[in-house]
Amino acid sequence: QVQLVESGGGSVQAGGSLRLSCAASGDSGSTKCMGWYRQAPGKERERVAHISTGGGSTYYADSVKGRFTISQDNAKNMVYLQMNSLKPEDTAVYYCAADDRYCWAITKFRVWGQGTQVTVSS
Repeated sequence: QVQLVESGGGSVQAGGSLRLSCAASGDSGSTKCMGWYRQAPGKERERVAHISTGGGSTYYADSVKGRFTISQDNAKNMVYLQMNSLKPEDTAVYYCAADDRYCWAITKFRVWGQGTQVTVSS
């Protein structure tokens, strides 16, 4: 079973940038898709982005498209979320997620990290 640990969260002013990292360990060889979600208080969990570990194809939510970039380093079992031009509405707990299914087949990821707080001040 794969385990996920996020890091890189923190506080930043609007317009700033952060890079989140997700380290996968354990039995991660079968992982086919990794994603980033976020959840703000009182709001539904939102899929921010995902990436196919094999082909590298990506998805972005409309709310972050053009500002966020998901990437991976398969040799290091790492996935990143580069967040630029941050807005106060990006404030949320960000979660890394993994699944052994192909990205196109996933409605809800099966494995989750602990989350990391991102706070964007105006």
